[in-house]
Amino acid sequence: MARSVLIIYTGGTIGMMEDPESRSLIPFDFEQLSHQVPELTRFDLVIDAVSFDPILDSSNIQVEHWQQMARQIESNYEQYDGFVVLHGTDTMAYSASALSFMLRGLQKPVIFTGSQLPIGVLRTDGKENLITSIQLAGMASNNTPVIREVAIYFGSALYRGNRTHKYSTEAFDAIHSPNLPALAEAGIHVQFRTNLFPVVSEETPFSVQYEMDSRVAVLKLFPGIRKEVVQGICSTPNLKGLIIETFGSGNSPDLPWFIEELGKLREKGVFMVNVTQCSEGFVEQGRYATSTSMMELGVIPAADMTFEAALTKMMYLIPQCGDVETFGNQMLTPMRGELTSYSSLV
Repeated sequence: MARSVLIIYTGGTIGMMEDPESRSLIPFDFEQLSHQVPELTRFDLVIDAVSFDPILDSSNIQVEHWQQMARQIESNYEQYDGFVVLHGTDTMAYSASALSFMLRGLQKPVIFTGSQLPIGVLRTDGKENLITSIQLAGMASNNTPVIREVAIYFGSALYRGNRTHKYSTEAFDAIHSPNLPALAEAGIHVQFRTNLFPVVSEETPFSVQYEMDSRVAVLKLFPGIRKEVVQGICSTPNLKGLIIETFGSGNSPDLPWFIEELGKLREKGVFMVNVTQCSEGFVEQGRYATSTSMMELGVIPAADMTFEAALTKMMYLIPQCGDVETFGNQMLTPMRGELTSYSSLV
């Protein structure tokens, strides 16, 4: 019996083609997918597609759209062997990170992909990204999916979804994974790094946590940041979590007014996470004196998580955690391969 893959089209550049009359870019009809990409008929796969209505520019993605993606996967989980999510590149890393946490006990591939150029224009990278993503989503060994996590395929590489971020507006390999090598490289053959694959417990039933708390804010530090700016962010009504983007290995100003503002948040029980502004590396609070105060305030180091993973994991954990200690323990516990065990980093 042929394996099956469901394509979920949320929007984005990959699903566009040039209208022959107006010459403008319009979404193509995914019911006619095999006509647009005839190479797909060569797969020994059943390929179906569903589309968001309306389709979205990825800059408009909200929590409810993550829930919509998760609902499509949950409602079709038993009918299909794998899923491909077509998504705009700008917020793809956020969506892949969020879905990695929301989809518990995942035993099947959920592969995000997109393109820098529309699939209906010359030189598009969309066809290769789509074709290989479908191939990866349908791969199995002894009737068991080769990939059993949320991943992103882009620019000839397969990455863990919650380890990625978009680094370029121009390059065809616009998605990078700064702190974890690619799970696979697609050349003439697909070369897997199976040692990086997660250990998936088949005893954990598949389920979805739909609740994501977006009552969070981001404080990006910079030299010369004013007290009024910090106060404005820290006084956000109903704030539940704050991501602090710090310098280097987690350093921040140790000015008295700055410490005072964060101390007020601690007293309110607001969860705080320290994420480095650097693209690679990890947060090591206490390495320098200027990060010691963060430790004393109970700020949780994000280890080597990307900003996207730390933010979406915070949104995922807030509904589950009633106190800072529980939140901190969960934040520093690898759940979906999103971070290297913090104890091995310090």
